[in-house]
Amino acid sequence: MKSRVLLVTVLTVAVLTSGIGVAYTDHLNRQLFVRMQKLQAERDTLEIEWELLQLEQSTLVTDIVVEQRARAQLHMRTPEPDEVLYITPR
Repeated sequence: MKSRVLLVTVLTVAVLTSGIGVAYTDHLNRQLFVRMQKLQAERDTLEIEWELLQLEQSTLVTDIVVEQRARAQLHMRTPEPDEVLYITPR
């Protein structure tokens, strides 16, 4: 009879421990899932920002944009033919 009570007690403790372990694992799984979703959202935001920066860079480097900025900000212009000096080697 004592062995039967001991067996039931051990099995009860094993079942309770197993249940607590399952609940704890489930809790950790939920926490990790939430963290994964936040990181995926951050990744998506960073990817969009990266694409916008690449687009901006490609538009800033074109010759037309450089020429327009030179004309507008630096007041540069194409010189007249009589304003051009040609230097020849001796």
